[in-house]
Amino acid sequence: IQADGTDGNCVTFVLHDEDHTLGNSLRYMVMKNPDVEFCGYCITHPSESKINFRIQTRGALPAVEPFRKGLNDLMAVCQHVLSTFERSMKEYRAQR
Repeated sequence: IQADGTDGNCVTFVLHDEDHTLGNSLRYMVMKNPDVEFCGYCITHPSESKINFRIQTRGALPAVEPFRKGLNDLMAVCQHVLSTFERSMKEYRAQR
């Protein structure tokens, strides 16, 4: 991850080897934060596997904070989905 920005509350993070799967999910999680004024991403080129992920916050909150929180929240959601799936598969196999 590279972070570019002259101001700490408006930063573009460059995520390598990523695409819309992470970009859109992470954007959703970051935008749930009321201190985030803008959050968006773009794919630099269809043949490149990197995204530019931009966050702009209100006030003095550094943009890296909602970025970290968004990543952690997304990981928690993915872990919940995985554990629910595994539990359901275990129950299904026990019924057979």
